[in-house]
Amino acid sequence: MIDTPVNKLLNSYGETPDLVYDHWSEKRKYRALDGGNLKQWIADVLPYELLERSLKETISSVVSLCECTSFYNNFPDVINTPDYGDTWGRFANYIEINNRAIAEMHGNRCSNGIISAVKMLPAIPPSAKSWANCIILSQIFPNIYGDGYNKAPWEENSIYGIKLNAGYSNNIINFSIIDKISQEEQFRAFNDVAHFRGIKTGFRTIISEDQIKVARPDKQDEPFKWDNPEHVELFIEEHVKLIKLGFEAIFVDSAKHVGNYDMTNYTGVGRLPDYPQMQYITNEIRARSGCTTLCFVGEKSSEDFNRYKEMGLNAGTAFVPVDNFDTVKYWSERFKYDRNFAPGVEVSNDNDTGGRRYEERLQRIKNCLFGFEIASDKLPSFMQMDDLFPLRYDTNTHHLMLANPSYSTDGTPESHWENLFAKDDGKYYNHLVGEIFAYALFL
Repeated sequence: MIDTPVNKLLNSYGETPDLVYDHWSEKRKYRALDGGNLKQWIADVLPYELLERSLKETISSVVSLCECTSFYNNFPDVINTPDYGDTWGRFANYIEINNRAIAEMHGNRCSNGIISAVKMLPAIPPSAKSWANCIILSQIFPNIYGDGYNKAPWEENSIYGIKLNAGYSNNIINFSIIDKISQEEQFRAFNDVAHFRGIKTGFRTIISEDQIKVARPDKQDEPFKWDNPEHVELFIEEHVKLIKLGFEAIFVDSAKHVGNYDMTNYTGVGRLPDYPQMQYITNEIRARSGCTTLCFVGEKSSEDFNRYKEMGLNAGTAFVPVDNFDTVKYWSERFKYDRNFAPGVEVSNDNDTGGRRYEERLQRIKNCLFGFEIASDKLPSFMQMDDLFPLRYDTNTHHLMLANPSYSTDGTPESHWENLFAKDDGKYYNHLVGEIFAYALFL
């Protein structure tokens, strides 16, 4: 048996690599309609039903939902990313999963978010015939203050402050098993399972200077500076490492404001790269990683589309008014000849404070997935975990980016997962989302 990242991950949890067909998934699977009916995923489900399953049950579920017509008794040795060409990011649906929020909460400790992200994969719809679905992970690097801990809901523990040169977050990696599988291999395993599911992967990054620290061995962390060549080099290399682990998309927070553009609406803290510097960064990450399929998504966009295209971006967010189907379709038509960059539409973003009616959210998803004349002309779209799996009533996406509360009533991860999300209404909403994707995935 080859020692692949997925096999090593199973072994690190005391599991054998021998898989069995998952009848639990068979009973809950949804299928794309018409010619796409081999595309399968789980819907009408509560997240804790997925998160409380064992890792081996999850991998068996993923293999059982394969588009292939035969069952793999072992997870395949070689996994390739879904092939949608080098500029796939210009058309993709990006779904941000807050892997810190769904991490294991043991008392006041927080860890293993990447394992929780793996467990959510069976319930993420695979890519369509004409465009990819891509998961964006909210956290990869350690956050500046409180990494590895949860706090009260009113205490700040922001995911928007990151530390470079310090490996990866205690919230995300399972450090108790790194003698059997390294931090990097845990990310590789996640990416292999996602790619097998027919899903692309990426992560959020921060470019606001005062929201980044540089860790130094046996020294105090130092503030990050864009005018320090060593810091710029470190930023590039940290991102290249992740692309080489299988990620293919980088969501750039505050990308709109690079080069002091539209700073009256800038809400980050600290200086941003200047425009030529950002061009250099995107170009160097592409060149050094050797990943021809790497795409960059910039937060927000404006009518100066060439500015973002020449910055190295493939997609922007939140430019097209999403509540009007005809407007989405109009912009799809306008950009149909540009196969490298397009502005995008959003169901919601990381600043969403909740309160939107389910009906409105479902209509936004429909507009994102069907707002075109021809499927190959679709605009990129962006949505949050909350848009597929609604959160409990007293929290929201932005709150969980700024804080890291545990909703456990007994100090166990299972209780946190059960109480983090909406219950029966959330499950029915997830069923309705599943029905929408069933119509979209054969396009």
